[in-house]
Amino acid sequence: MLQKILVWDAPTRAFHWLQALCFLGAYLTSDSEKYRDIHVTLGYILFGLIVFRLLWGFIGTRYAKFSSFLFKPSQIIGYILSLFKGKPEHFIGHNPVGSIAIWLLLGLGLTLGVTGMMLLQDDVADIVEEIHEYATNAMLVVIGLHLIGVFMSSFLHKENLARAMVTGSKSGESAQGIQQNYVWLAALMLVISAVFAFIYLR
Repeated sequence: MLQKILVWDAPTRAFHWLQALCFLGAYLTSDSEKYRDIHVTLGYILFGLIVFRLLWGFIGTRYAKFSSFLFKPSQIIGYILSLFKGKPEHFIGHNPVGSIAIWLLLGLGLTLGVTGMMLLQDDVADIVEEIHEYATNAMLVVIGLHLIGVFMSSFLHKENLARAMVTGSKSGESAQGIQQNYVWLAALMLVISAVFAFIYLR
């Protein structure tokens, strides 16, 4: 029997929204010398968040672990084909297409963080700045496609995926839910991110 179950733990949800806010803030302040310190600080916080998420991908709850959204190419292609047929397989956690967005966002976020820190040094090669800009533009594209995917999946599966990332709950069988929320680790994640920002600002 289907019921409301906890799928996304608090640290995963906090990371998701803070990552979005930090990237948006960093993007909006990227071309202004006046807001350079804000841009750099948000970049450090974003990098700290991603470091946390990489760790959480190994020790987190069931659907936060990387092992829960490692899909074979055949599974990804099969899911994409099922989307066009209007009858995609339902997944409690990330679906195969959504998993691609997650991997890309993490990879691009790391690239932005590393190249951003390199740009703070003297005599940096122009290629570093170019990579930083390319990664930024790629991030925007992935975010756009991700939003389209969320809308399509919400429509096809008749469930609000954006709301699920706020509440952590989705419809499913009792055995499919996670048992603990790990709220205290969300606070730890924020502390780790703040440390990265403090290192820069001190």
